[in-house]
Amino acid sequence: MSDDAPDRAHRLHLHPVQACGRASSECMERRALFFHVPKWFGDHRSAFPEGSPNRRLAWMVKRKHLTAVSLFCGAGGLDMGFDRAGFKTIWANDFNYDACETFRLWSRADVVCGDVKKISSDEIPKSDIMLGGFPCQGFSLSGPRRIDDSRNVLYKEYVRILKAKRPQAFVGENVKGLLTMGGGRIIEAIVDAFHECGYKISYRLLNAADYGVPQDRERVIIVGVREDLGCGDFVFPEPSKVRITLRDSIGSLPPAEEVDVCSAPFSSRYMSRNRKRGWNDVSFTIPAMAKQVALHPSSPDMVKLGQDNWRFGKPGKTRRLSWREAAAIQTFPQELEFAGDITSKYKQIGNAVPVRLAEKIARSLYGLIRGKN
Repeated sequence: MSDDAPDRAHRLHLHPVQACGRASSECMERRALFFHVPKWFGDHRSAFPEGSPNRRLAWMVKRKHLTAVSLFCGAGGLDMGFDRAGFKTIWANDFNYDACETFRLWSRADVVCGDVKKISSDEIPKSDIMLGGFPCQGFSLSGPRRIDDSRNVLYKEYVRILKAKRPQAFVGENVKGLLTMGGGRIIEAIVDAFHECGYKISYRLLNAADYGVPQDRERVIIVGVREDLGCGDFVFPEPSKVRITLRDSIGSLPPAEEVDVCSAPFSSRYMSRNRKRGWNDVSFTIPAMAKQVALHPSSPDMVKLGQDNWRFGKPGKTRRLSWREAAAIQTFPQELEFAGDITSKYKQIGNAVPVRLAEKIARSLYGLIRGKN
């Protein structure tokens, strides 16, 4: 391998498979790097000094992967973050066809597209951990909340499989509304169900902006560690004092193509509040609904006319963030493609766990589990 292999290998580790669907010399080089990095690293340890930008690759090579299965995987933001931190997703499931296709673009996992209720636990391989952001629309603060929403009980499928497979740990993700739904009864029921499976539960509301994600995005993270392992309590990662801005994340992206930007009319709901943040701010939450995506920071400032009534500013061009910009804000790799039409792309991106937030959580969990193995 050439002298620049560390840099190329580092880039490969961040995006190992998404380019490998292409029959090209570059693809073959990426595959060769991916499968031979461990041996190469053994002969070139000096290429990874303390403080090197390639320390993450070195950290990965020196440690054995822990395996994961993933329910409600979507496009794989949670899994991608865990893959970066020393885990390897070997099996994944989602009901959405496009999301499954996107997952296959970057992962070598066995991706099963279909209704989780129809999947027997016997069809799912054993793994070290289980991942899954069980559907949250019924809990969301962004729309009507119904305690009897059928989507609210899909966590029971997660519990069913958790009880059958008994991984060492699991990680779940959900929206902020989960904490207050039903006066707190829903989160209590979920935690009790996980505890009855033999897991010590920790959960916390985290803002992704505190963990290197250029976006205000508050989500409930639930972590369970099997009680019989004798591990200590899971410790959530410490928030960073440094915020990554829109300029940092999308300022260097090429100009958006019109086909990559939602052009739907702006509804009265959209115009009921400010939808624009500046280059030196973090983004509003990236939603799953394309027409609710915030404005690009180059758009003129919006002007408040009254209560729940705003208009677009002048002069200049007003547009929404493109799906590629939204993906970058969610900290997906810039080169990652998403399957489906533009509405589907926005939906997959908005439903995902930010990759960088997932990686921070994964590193904390990796150290806890590895300490007992």
